[in-house]
Amino acid sequence: MPGLMILDTPSLYFRAFYGVPESVTAPDGMPVNAVRGLVDMIAMLVRDHSPDELAACMDADWRPAFRVTAIPSYKAHRVAADGGEEIPDTLAPQVPVIEQVLDAAGLARLEVAGYEADDVIGTLTARSAGGVDIVTGDRDLFQLVDDVRPVRVLYTVRGVKNVQPVDEAAVAERYGIPGRAYADFAVLRGDPSDGLPGVPGVGEKTAAALITRFGSLTALLAAADGDGGGLTAAQRAKLAAARDYLAVAPEVVRVAADAPVPEMDLVLPVKPRDPGALEALGTRYGLGGPLKRLAAALSWQD
Repeated sequence: MPGLMILDTPSLYFRAFYGVPESVTAPDGMPVNAVRGLVDMIAMLVRDHSPDELAACMDADWRPAFRVTAIPSYKAHRVAADGGEEIPDTLAPQVPVIEQVLDAAGLARLEVAGYEADDVIGTLTARSAGGVDIVTGDRDLFQLVDDVRPVRVLYTVRGVKNVQPVDEAAVAERYGIPGRAYADFAVLRGDPSDGLPGVPGVGEKTAAALITRFGSLTALLAAADGDGGGLTAAQRAKLAAARDYLAVAPEVVRVAADAPVPEMDLVLPVKPRDPGALEALGTRYGLGGPLKRLAAALSWQD
């Protein structure tokens, strides 16, 4: 089994926030549904998959400048009035608590200025000499699956307990594309949830057919610029009209594999880094049950 588990932490705490009722609160009435749901999810993942190492990746920049420069519409619909990310009012105060819990427990938490969590995940995956499990509810990370290494995605389908393993065969079955071609497919299809327009007139089925036929976006565009490779006149016209987008979109869609992620010990902690702080957080936010379950999954001794 893969020795390194990488968490797309923002994806998971959003999933926990919507999967656990807001009626779950701290003693002072503050909602802690995202905190509790995330801690319980980590405990479940460690218990069920027994990784040797774990990295909780965060968004230091949820909308990096290099992506916005390339495609100004990138995540533009999620920008709040203050310029930050628009997130639920009751979730925002929980994110610092999540960070404090991870740090006090001794679980590695990584972020890099100017990059998203996805880029930290991509870089850690590229660096790893062994297998990797990536836990996320974001389809963008399907581009990292690789049966040879192996790298797979543990996809959170619903709530915080239903996790579906995704490998190359699963990607191929779901989208009708080669297992490692998700990024090229996503460039063509676009993704409204991220503000990526795609190629106008090229939907999911056409994008899948083109990537399957030519094998890559590079080969498809070479054919469009050359003898056509059997493309219809309409297909060539659509690709030609979208060349400005196609010139920059791959940089936006593909996660970085070379972000300046600091070296950090990712081995699962044999005891909390700061037991006093962890106990205080448990008391203040009513996290006694989830923290006990995390301790049991990590085999911490009383």
